[in-house]
Amino acid sequence: MVIASANYPITEHATFADWRKHVELWVVDAVNQNAGLLLFPEYGAMELVSIFSRDIRNDIRRQVIELDFLKDKFCNVFSELARKYNVIIVAPSIPVIENERNVNRVFVFSSKGLVGYQDKFFMTRFENEEWGIQSGIKNLTLFEASWGTFGIQICYDVEFSLGSQLLSSMGASLILAPSCTETIRGATRVHIGARARAMENQAYTVVSQTVGNALWSPAVDINYGFAAFYSTPDKEMPEEGIISTLEPQKVGWLIQELVFSKIKTVRDTGQVFNFMDHQHLHIGFKSEKINIIKKSI
Repeated sequence: MVIASANYPITEHATFADWRKHVELWVVDAVNQNAGLLLFPEYGAMELVSIFSRDIRNDIRRQVIELDFLKDKFCNVFSELARKYNVIIVAPSIPVIENERNVNRVFVFSSKGLVGYQDKFFMTRFENEEWGIQSGIKNLTLFEASWGTFGIQICYDVEFSLGSQLLSSMGASLILAPSCTETIRGATRVHIGARARAMENQAYTVVSQTVGNALWSPAVDINYGFAAFYSTPDKEMPEEGIISTLEPQKVGWLIQELVFSKIKTVRDTGQVFNFMDHQHLHIGFKSEKINIIKKSI
């Protein structure tokens, strides 16, 4: 499978129609490079705030309400594009309101249209304390395609082993990490997490991040990041586990072909058995149970 991971800028748009044209140009660019799965970053949908009035632009709590009103139109755009170009699109995350909770949600689309979503589990301090974004219900979604199975760990989530371990134990060989970070330190934490998850689960991990400045947006005004593909450092894989990276802050797609038969090989006959040995860990939950939801691509 050829996968495209975005270094994505938060750009201004005059109308929703203008934003749609912008998104389609990005999709076409990836498709022209033979990508079959497109990964956009966390909070890339915040550029839709640019079509709102100045009062809403400056009110980070009200933005969530207004974006929730747009979520159906937002999903329709990506459904149409996924069908039109016959690709899987992991859309930029968008705040939505569900059961009176503001959650950070990534919708996933294929030629079937909307096939599922993943909510973020762990909130950063800014999300929690200033923005009012809350942890989603503890459901993990496993997306099953003909070429392989993947899950999503949004930004801060990939810095914890739990979600990726559960997804991998249920069949995932690819973990996608859409992310939005402001500083080099923040971006580094995400990339360290993604590399650790790749090693622990002998899986592929892919990071997509927002880049550049959007000073008109109080929520995502400064962005630093870079797209990357990681693996475990084992047989038939890169010695350092780094498959490819894109220059930080450079706008565009990082395109990479991943061979999923290599995951089975390294899990079955690797120099070490991280994945197998990880399954022996006993994980207890003190509060909420985490459910696994399977979705066919």
